Amino acid sequence: MLLIGVAASLFLIRQPVLGTIGIVIAGLTLRLDIETGTAVILNPVTLLIPAVLTFWLLNMVLNQDRRMTPSPANLPLFLFLVASLFSLFVGRATWDPAVPVHNSFYLVQTAQWAIFAFSAGAFWLTANLVQDKVFLWRMTATFLTVGGTLAILRLLPGLDGQMGRFTTIAFIRAPLWALLTAVAGGQLLWNHRLSILWKLFLATVLLTGLYYAFFVNRESSSTWIGVGAALGVLIWLRFPGLRLPLIAAIVILSLTGVLFPTVYDFAGGDDDWFRTGGSRWALISRVVEVTMRNPVTGLGPAAYRLYANMEPLVYAHIFWVDPRVNSHNNYVDLFSHGGLLGVTLFFWFAIEVMRLGLGLRLRKQYQHGFAGGYINGILAAGAASLILMLFADWILPFVYNIGFPGFQASVLVWLFLGGLVSLDRIDKEAEFRNADCLTPELPAERQ
Repeated sequence: MLLIGVAASLFLIRQPVLGTIGIVIAGLTLRLDIETGTAVILNPVTLLIPAVLTFWLLNMVLNQDRRMTPSPANLPLFLFLVASLFSLFVGRATWDPAVPVHNSFYLVQTAQWAIFAFSAGAFWLTANLVQDKVFLWRMTATFLTVGGTLAILRLLPGLDGQMGRFTTIAFIRAPLWALLTAVAGGQLLWNHRLSILWKLFLATVLLTGLYYAFFVNRESSSTWIGVGAALGVLIWLRFPGLRLPLIAAIVILSLTGVLFPTVYDFAGGDDDWFRTGGSRWALISRVVEVTMRNPVTGLGPAAYRLYANMEPLVYAHIFWVDPRVNSHNNYVDLFSHGGLLGVTLFFWFAIEVMRLGLGLRLRKQYQHGFAGGYINGILAAGAASLILMLFADWILPFVYNIGFPGFQASVLVWLFLGGLVSLDRIDKEAEFRNADCLTPELPAERQ
């Protein structure tokens, strides 16, 4: 393993872009948990991302090219990481002495910040390393081939138990199914250059995602909401003529009292609300309550677990003496990790990414083909991710809850979001080259 690691390192120093495909494959197939002696459990993806980031930086130094791909999303994402680190130090400096802290808590907080940093790192890797649409297609095709094939095999009778040994926990996490639906649907609806075999495969992947979300794993609201949101955004973007009828149908169903009860009953009704909905509201209330100690910069990464556990939690007739609180809401988590400052910076980043994908220049340039399917598919995945954050810490996992095991699914979303920046750079470079070709050569100056 050491020899293989050294050989791979030497190879990645020269071609760090291949690390993006390695992250995709590792996030889907390398089922390996690495214990740390704390609540933090690592896996190959959490080791591969800092390694590829290091190889990228070494490659920049060797080639004497220290420039990052310019993007409006870079600044808010960088400030988000700085603000989260600042919140960690402020939280430690103003720590309530009545709240006990174990010795390994520094490692836990560092691990929580590392989840933020590795997510941003995955975004920047694709944005900076992918230099052309050919490699972006290869990365996308790898995800669709490996992820789609394994998703199909996992649902075949008799193979579900066997395939579980060759796949990671990402396949039971909502972000993966939302991303798989969005990317497959984007290519199927926009990329008319695909062969019949590719179209049949992508249609099968879509049907697999729908079957898994709405039938096999129906009890997981996050899964079918994420898949449904991704598919809804794709339809909204691809068929503008359906937008007005869809809005009218939603309004009519809402006013007649049909829509909400139908969705509510499909999600489990009163029983599921009592079991998960109301209890989550109690958890959210406790996290917000303890975070109001410092609402501007928050309590610091992962700190709210210790503060929230200081008092028993009561919900209905349930009395939790040692509640071990998770908010199960990514936005509430961000508020507690980094306060209003962190939440504001994250929304700034999300808005810039959406503006980039929805920008008239990019969508006008790439109306069809692979790039058109990629842009619209990732927009659908991004919108679904923002919705999923309401239901759990799916996109920036809480180290005590979804943690690094679930990070294997969320990191793929960040990786493919970076492709929007890469496509924007590729498009601008093409415009510059065309402009140079159209510029007449100046006559040589006479001596």
